[in-house]
Amino acid sequence: MSDNNEKFHEYDGIIEHDNPLPTWWLWTFFLTIIFAFLYYIHYQLAGGGTLQDELKVAMAQLEKEKASVVDTSPMETEDSLKEAFGKDGILAVGAQAFASKCAACHGQELQGLIGPNLTDKFWIHGKGTRMDVIAVIRNGAPDKGMPPWGPVMKKDEIYAVAAFILSKQGSNPAGAKPPQGEEAP
Repeated sequence: MSDNNEKFHEYDGIIEHDNPLPTWWLWTFFLTIIFAFLYYIHYQLAGGGTLQDELKVAMAQLEKEKASVVDTSPMETEDSLKEAFGKDGILAVGAQAFASKCAACHGQELQGLIGPNLTDKFWIHGKGTRMDVIAVIRNGAPDKGMPPWGPVMKKDEIYAVAAFILSKQGSNPAGAKPPQGEEAP
């Protein structure tokens, strides 16, 4: 050992200095041990809530809120929808929303890819009226793999997409899928 009060050990030519750990590091280490012990007690022995319990509570609250929401909008009719579809800029909004949400399945030109062709007079769901198109967008077509967009899109956005789809009727894009469903009157 040396004369300068420095503590160290030497074993097989390896010098080990006896430097203490910083106090802040020791406190952090001890606090994590205490936290882990309390966490274990709470969740393993005391029956603390699990993620499944939290999910059940959140889903129950969501269902409660969903049931309590009353639609204060006026009843949709073909005439009221015709007026709503005639607003300025609605087709541009609809085109943008369609491109971001619908084009992956229905194609950029609505010609049909995975989903059906939306430019012809044939409809799998409904008769191709404004109300039918809105209902399919809102509720989806789970049997065909289309998700319901009602919980995701705002009412005006749904109207805009429906207006855009109906504006493209009869456009006959190249590479369109053959007709599916029943012909609209």
